[in-house]
Amino acid sequence: MKPAQVSRIQTRTDLQLLEQVLEWFAQFDQPEIPRAVWLQCRLALAEGFTNAVRHAHVDKPVETPIEIEVKLARQPKHGAIELRIWDYGSGFDLNHRLDSLPEPQNHQADGGRGLKIIQQTADVMQYGAVDAERNCLLIIKNYAIPS
Repeated sequence: MKPAQVSRIQTRTDLQLLEQVLEWFAQFDQPEIPRAVWLQCRLALAEGFTNAVRHAHVDKPVETPIEIEVKLARQPKHGAIELRIWDYGSGFDLNHRLDSLPEPQNHQADGGRGLKIIQQTADVMQYGAVDAERNCLLIIKNYAIPS
């Protein structure tokens, strides 16, 4: 069994840094991870980062940090990509918010689809306070490792 690979990045609250975050995530595009799984995680990361900037930090200064961690966990026959995105927003009840969101009718519409996209992509999706100031969005995607 390989040891887990973990990497972290911290950015400012700035949507223009999304490309830098996605370039950093490219290091996890590895041969044993199915391409479709990696692309789904990349999309979930983009949606999670965007939500942190647009919603959690809407009234925060641009210097407010967003921390991101990616962990690759590997077993002999399966692996998982774990994404964690920490924000300094006021937080919200994820399950209540997901239940209250309508199913998107217009897939070209701007906004309102990020949480649903993450939910459809992830095997595990959780959000909650981790301390008095921060919240964490956890996204886990499992995959099989070919023999």
